[in-house]
Amino acid sequence: MKKTLTVMALCMTLGVAFSSCRHRVERVDVDEQIDLSGRWNDTDSRLVAEEMVNQVLDGEWIANHQRAHQGKKPVVIVGLVYNNTTEHIDANTFIKDVEKAFIKSGRVRLVQAGEKREELRKERAAQQDFASSETAKKWGRELGADYMLQGDISSIVDQYKKEKVVYYQTSLELSDLESNEVVWIGDKKLKKYIVK
Repeated sequence: MKKTLTVMALCMTLGVAFSSCRHRVERVDVDEQIDLSGRWNDTDSRLVAEEMVNQVLDGEWIANHQRAHQGKKPVVIVGLVYNNTTEHIDANTFIKDVEKAFIKSGRVRLVQAGEKREELRKERAAQQDFASSETAKKWGRELGADYMLQGDISSIVDQYKKEKVVYYQTSLELSDLESNEVVWIGDKKLKKYIVK
């Protein structure tokens, strides 16, 4: 009897262990909003990027630029967006959403920034040695940016026992690269209520 109970207990323990080890994964639509932890996620990044681009493209700075430059589209470079929250936020995803929206709008011209710009310059340098003189891209022909977009993502957390409110604010500024004049400022706020 004791041996039977031991075997039954062992089988039950193994059954519980195996059932808790099951792992399920399913594909979902990329636009489906799923909040698991309450932290900043892909939906937040997309919503904020869309709103911020709409704001910046509705600004008077584009018309002012075109009046001063014979109707030419302004050239924009997207700089850094700093994460000033306590969470790990990949700002590159947000930056790419902003850059994509700029290009899709057709209202501004976009140039590469940071590491990707340096990679282009290395390729141009290599072409000077290894490509034919007819096809090698020349130095000094880069399109200079007129404006730089920069910003930060900040958060305020208020927590009491099992309830938490996280307030996010994404702020962006567009500056004239020649004069350092700030020509546009915008922000988008999100607030999440989380019960654990």
